[in-house]
Amino acid sequence: MTDRRPSPTSTPGAFWVYLAVAAIGLVGTAWFNIRSVLEPSGEAFFAAWFANPSVSSLSWDLLAVASAASIFIILEGRRLGIRWYWAYVVVSFITAVGFTFPLFLAVRERRLARHEQGVQA
Repeated sequence: MTDRRPSPTSTPGAFWVYLAVAAIGLVGTAWFNIRSVLEPSGEAFFAAWFANPSVSSLSWDLLAVASAASIFIILEGRRLGIRWYWAYVVVSFITAVGFTFPLFLAVRERRLARHEQGVQA
């Protein structure tokens, strides 16, 4: 059986995957957030979330996932002693959950790897 634990100098592959997803989430959402400011549609922001059944479905999906992610970030952040864990939830209202949640998962992955190696972060 092979030992799959990371060596003391390696970073888990999942860390880099989560970091890449966070970058994509930041760029993708920032692009549309900036466009919505520069090219206002005339509709109220929250009214647009429920403009038709398709968008309403996506909005409810996002709200459910964002709620679950926020709860997970708070509970897991406390459990693992991740500093500033609550800031991920706050910043998600400014940027996007598509950025902050994978970023938190990357930080969590690094914390778990260090904990397995017996190193306090």
